[in-house]
Amino acid sequence: MAAALVWTFLREPAAPAPPPGPVATALGWTPAISVLAGDGVGGSTEGPAAQARFADPYGLAVDAHGVVYIADAGDNNRIRRVHPDGRVDTLAGQGEGWRDGAALQAQFNTPSGIALDAGGNVYVADTGNHVIRRIAVDGTVSTLAGDGQRGFVDGPAAQARFDGPMGVAVDAGGRVFVADTYNDRIRVIEPDGRVHTVAGGERPGLVDGIGAATRLDTPVALALDPHGNLLIADLFNNAIRQLAPDGTLGTRVADGGLLSGPMALAVTHDGVVYASDINGKVVQISAQGHQLALAGVPPQPRFARPTALALDAEGGLYLADAASYRVHRLRALGPGQTAPPALIGPAPEAPLPDTAGRWPLAPQDGWHEVVGTLGEVRGDFKGESRHHLHGGFDIRGDVGQPVLAIADGKVDTPFAAWSVGGQAEGLSLARLKYIHMKVGRDPRDRPFDARWQQLSGEDGKLERIRVRRGTRFAAGEALGSINRMAHVHLSVGASGFERNAVALGFTGYADTFAPRITEVAVLDDLDQPVKAGADGRVAIPRQGPGVQIVVEAWDQVDRNLPRRRLGLYQVGYQVLDAQGQPLAGYEQPRFNIVFNRMPREDSATRVAYAPDSGITVHGSAVTRFRYLVTNTVRDGVVETGRWQPDALPAGEYILRASARDYSGNEAIGPRDLKITLLP
Repeated sequence: MAAALVWTFLREPAAPAPPPGPVATALGWTPAISVLAGDGVGGSTEGPAAQARFADPYGLAVDAHGVVYIADAGDNNRIRRVHPDGRVDTLAGQGEGWRDGAALQAQFNTPSGIALDAGGNVYVADTGNHVIRRIAVDGTVSTLAGDGQRGFVDGPAAQARFDGPMGVAVDAGGRVFVADTYNDRIRVIEPDGRVHTVAGGERPGLVDGIGAATRLDTPVALALDPHGNLLIADLFNNAIRQLAPDGTLGTRVADGGLLSGPMALAVTHDGVVYASDINGKVVQISAQGHQLALAGVPPQPRFARPTALALDAEGGLYLADAASYRVHRLRALGPGQTAPPALIGPAPEAPLPDTAGRWPLAPQDGWHEVVGTLGEVRGDFKGESRHHLHGGFDIRGDVGQPVLAIADGKVDTPFAAWSVGGQAEGLSLARLKYIHMKVGRDPRDRPFDARWQQLSGEDGKLERIRVRRGTRFAAGEALGSINRMAHVHLSVGASGFERNAVALGFTGYADTFAPRITEVAVLDDLDQPVKAGADGRVAIPRQGPGVQIVVEAWDQVDRNLPRRRLGLYQVGYQVLDAQGQPLAGYEQPRFNIVFNRMPREDSATRVAYAPDSGITVHGSAVTRFRYLVTNTVRDGVVETGRWQPDALPAGEYILRASARDYSGNEAIGPRDLKITLLP
């Protein structure tokens, strides 16, 4: 016993257990998406987060205290904050310009990416001024590097030049990395103020390696991983690049997979990458390179234009949806939890652009022929007649005719122009898109002015038009010239959230024409028409999966050519008794098809339109609009459905079609289908 006591006394105490390390990042989690700040309407309101308004909430950063910093560009040009108590205020900036000094007297021009250093200083990629700014902890704003002139110059910070820098990141040593977007380079601002280039060369491209031999194409965002690697959202290469501490540039995520044009990056403590893209997706990328969709792939909701991602100290993910004027927080659902409906996209009641009734062609205050409306069925020129829904408003014009801006606007995306030489070539200017034109050039491909940068390939052929983020255009300015499509396609709103452009109120536009209904039919389980019997009635079983109701109809507007058939704004149906009285629940038409807002789902075309709808080529062929009115395509919702009459007694009834155009004209024509419900 004594020996045991001695041993116990001499034994050294056990070492304390090491503190637990950070929890590994979960992969493939299902997010609950909430609004951190913003009511979905553009503006500059401060105060409670739910009532706050932003103009272009583009960049994000989160500090150790949970304060969220927002680079709010557009017409605001401020750095905003969301405090943990939900209050929104302005950290720095007032009005567009370039001015250093006290926070609320300073000026920015289209701030994009932002980052924080260990001391709480804020760094801003001031895109429109071609400089990098610093907001000190005391609120003083200074220019860290750049002389305000667009160009490419290394050397002392005050003499350095950038071209529309959009991304910024700060490492533990105080080195500031810059995505020099339109120079296609990665630059570094050293603590001593020297600016030098660490990756990228004279031309855009995709080349790994070291130094000036490497190539990038429109780098837009940066993030540092736990190992000191700099990750780069390389937009037009559709890639995530990695710059190692030794200066070697590699490709971490190559073209393909879920990402389609990466816009923003955030990296966790254990190297898991979050990325957003131009198609509204948020993708999680494991350390092994596996891609997992958190948002943007059905049935998950898709964002309008997610331009920034940031992580807080607990790994919470924040997202700036610039085209929706909102900042969101994404959190992982617990076991058995169901995500509540996500409030995504701009507010449906958000005011439309102020166009003063202008048309995109001269004369801007005179009538032009309308050749396409929102939601019409379109083919793909390969035999598929129900390929996609028409996303805008088409105005006929002559090939080569100048396309004119209908409102003042500021380019808010690095992906402002696309498809050079293609039929769908177009330009995004604020909330408006102008398509089917030679962007920024005349019919002979000559640029209008220096705002339209032409990029050519090694063979000298024009490959792309660059229009820098922050570039302004005034109403009436030429934006391009009509291409071989011989019309201008005008759309309002971010992709998937388009509004009906008729609401802009074009000068001289009138529609007093009553739409025409030409047929009402029902389809069976195999989408085949159910034929009427000798008595002129269609027999429908009361039991079973039900039927689909089809309404074929078309519209015109005043002064259009008679052959120019347009789609309807809303289409629906009623069920009446044999005497023509509406049944209970059908006192008013059920307008399930309403093209007030475009849906994002690719399936929407076949949900809205029955087989034999549309045409496959442009020209004088007549388009058929056959609406599946028992399905739902309205308010951005896409759902399939059938009419199931099992609750009704057997007997005779009437299916009555209803259709209206945007001006409220009620359709005329043979709109009643007599049916018999079988016992």
